[in-house]
Order: sequence, then structure tokens, then C-alpha cells
Amino acid sequence: YDFIPRYFRLAFTNVLSNIIVPLSNLVSIMFLGHLSEIHYLAGVALAGNLLNFLYFVLSFLRMGTTALTAQAVGRDDREGVLLAGLLNGLIALVLGVAIILLQYPLGVLGFSILDVAPEVKSSAQAYFNTQSWGAPAILLNFVLLGWFLGREKNGLVVLLSVVGNAANIALDYLFIIHLDWSSMGAGVASAASQYLTLLVGLFFVCKEIPWQEVKELAGKIWDIKAIRSTLTLNGNIFVSNLVCMFTNLTFNYEGAQMGTIIYAQNALLLQIWALSIYIVEGLGFCTETLAGNFKGKGATEQLAPLAKVSVGMALLVSLVFGGACWLFPDDVFGLLTNHAEIIENIDIFIPWLVLVLVCNSVCCILCGYFLGLAQGHTLRNVNLIAFGVGFLPADVAAVKFESNHILWLAFFLFNAIGMLMFGAQLPRTFESVVENDSVSIPALE
Repeated sequence: YDFIPRYFRLAFTNVLSNIIVPLSNLVSIMFLGHLSEIHYLAGVALAGNLLNFLYFVLSFLRMGTTALTAQAVGRDDREGVLLAGLLNGLIALVLGVAIILLQYPLGVLGFSILDVAPEVKSSAQAYFNTQSWGAPAILLNFVLLGWFLGREKNGLVVLLSVVGNAANIALDYLFIIHLDWSSMGAGVASAASQYLTLLVGLFFVCKEIPWQEVKELAGKIWDIKAIRSTLTLNGNIFVSNLVCMFTNLTFNYEGAQMGTIIYAQNALLLQIWALSIYIVEGLGFCTETLAGNFKGKGATEQLAPLAKVSVGMALLVSLVFGGACWLFPDDVFGLLTNHAEIIENIDIFIPWLVLVLVCNSVCCILCGYFLGLAQGHTLRNVNLIAFGVGFLPADVAAVKFESNHILWLAFFLFNAIGMLMFGAQLPRTFESVVENDSVSIPALE
């Protein structure tokens, strides 16, 4: 357990960088919410959700980069560290340019399935079309953050988060309030702040890595084994993310069909869940880095203590959030809304929230653990089975009986089955150093 001080140092900086993001988003919403027309806020919220779903699925770039980088650091393999960043950076650049080229059909597809007022749709498209130009920077920043996390450069991760979000707030004020660009201004501010973050990140990379060293490795980027390895890992994480996103979308959609009050209650409960996730994800990033590092060193004896500490911390966070809601529901939810009809009966769903918080926090930690071991296929299989066996049957029943309790049961089963399946896979990782999804990048000669 000698890694514990290192664990808490990493966890603190990861959580700090994570919680800056919702604070920045809150300020952006405040600017838009004070404009004369409400459709600007509604449009940006709508387009923002579509883009968030897209980037959540593509966040495999950060996850895969962290795993492979941490393992290379554990092996003291500088070449492997650089190749992990370069290969994933190349993939990020290709995907980012593809999003720019395909922004029109992507926008048409996304907005065609949503029935909204014309002025809201117009505002949403203005934001979507401008923010999409930031896609290459956003995806490259995923890689940079993953690369810094894998190397335990968490101070830089916090710095980039502060720079990006502070720039976004300042540019939001300039474009939305001062220049009155409304929705388009919010999109320009978001894209510009991402490019600024990218430039700052590349500045620190260039300070540390000589250009000559990068040029010498350029040929190995095109090695078929390296590309196949990276695509295999990223592909498995992509499927896992897609399943998680679809589960959350379905839960929200089915709740919306049960009436405004139920949907509003679920939205408040999910706000508590989302707040806890920002903290638990920070712990998960830390777990991923250390698990990858221990695997690279061959220090399998450190994996079991790491899993115990990480799961224990996640449970503590979930119980604090769940306990606050259970013991003081009126106070907690009264901070989020003053509509008595929403808070009145929300306590009957709090037990489900507590169960989901507990199971989801453990899932999040173990997801980071297996990511650190570059076991993308484990994430893929666990989430597919949890969705098919747990969530889907209960969701069908929830629709048939129009029951929000059964809908929450579906969400709970998805997380509970995932937690149990991850837990069942843990012992084998303690016994020996498990193999990656494919040939590791750093294995190149």
C-alpha cells in the first residue's frame, strides 16, 4: 500500500480538473439565459447535448492513450510513450477533420429526429455548425490529456482544464454579451477555447520532446501491427461507450414519455448522479494510470491493493451523495428547484438513486482499472451483456406498465450486472500480467 500517497495526489488533481468543466458550462448557460429570447438557450442546450453524446463516444481516444502510455511508462519505454501519443493523435486528427467535412449531414440527422420549434432548431444549428469546427482540437485534446494522465503529469491536466474553461467563459462574454452573436457566439467561443487549449498543450510537449526525436519515430507510426493494436483497443472502448450512451439516452427518453413531473424528477435525480460521477471519474482516471503503470512494471502484487483502495473511495463518495439525498431530500432538491410539485414525491425514487450511485461508482472505478490494463474487450463484453440481460428486459416492462420504478430498476440492473461482471474478472488480473487487446504499441522494435 505504499502507493497510497501517490494515489491521493493523482486523485485530487484529477477530480479538480474534472469539476472545472461543469462550472464553465454553468457560466455559459447563465450568459445565454440572460438574453432577451429563451430560444437561444434552448437551441444551444439541444445542440450541446448532441455534440456531448458524439464526443462521449469518441472519448476512447483519451482512455486508450492513457492506458498504453501508462504501461509504457511502467516499462520505462520512452519510445512506446511517444508512439502511444502520436498514433492516437493521428486517429484524432482524421476523425476531427471527418466531423468538419460531415457536419452538415450529421446536423441534419441529429435535428431531424427531434421535434422542436423552428427558432430553437435555428439556434441549435448555428451553435452546431460553428462548434463543429473545433472537433480536431477537441479530439487532439483528448489525446493530450490521456498522454499527460498516463505520465502522471496531472498538474498540466489541471492547467489545461483551467486555461480552456477560463478562455471559454471570457470568449462567451465577448461573443454572446458584447458582440451579441447569441448561439453562434457560444459555438465560436467553444471552438476557439479548444484550439487555445491545444496550443498550450503542444507548447509543453514541444518543450519536453525534441522535434528530431519525433521525426525519427515518424516511420513507426505507419507500422501495421501498431495501427491494428491501437484500433482494436479503441474499437472495443468505442462499443462500450456507445452502449453506455444508448442506455442513458433510452432512460431519459422513456422517462420523458411518462409525463412532465416524472421527467423533471428523474432529471433532478440524475443531476445528483452526474455530480457524483465528476468525482468518481477523477478517481477512475487515477486508477487507470496506476493500473497501467503497475502492469508495465510487472508489479501484479500492487493491483489487488489498488482495486481495494479505489473501490473503497468510490463507495465512500456514492454513500455521501446518496446519504445526503436520503436524509435531507427537501434541502438537497430544494437547491435545484422551487417547484413543490416536483419535490413532493421525489423521495419514493431516492432508494433507486442510492442503489444506482453505489453500483455505478464501482463500475466506473473497475472500468478505469481494466482500461489501465488495456482490456478493452472486457469493457465491451460487460456493457453489452449488462444492457442485453439487465437493462433491456426491464426497460420493455417499464414501457408496458408505464412505471418509473421499473425504469429505475432497469438502470440499476445495468449497473449492478456490470459491477458483478467486472468483479468476477478481477481475480485473474491479480495472478499474472494479462495481455492487452492486441499487440502493444511499445512492443515495436
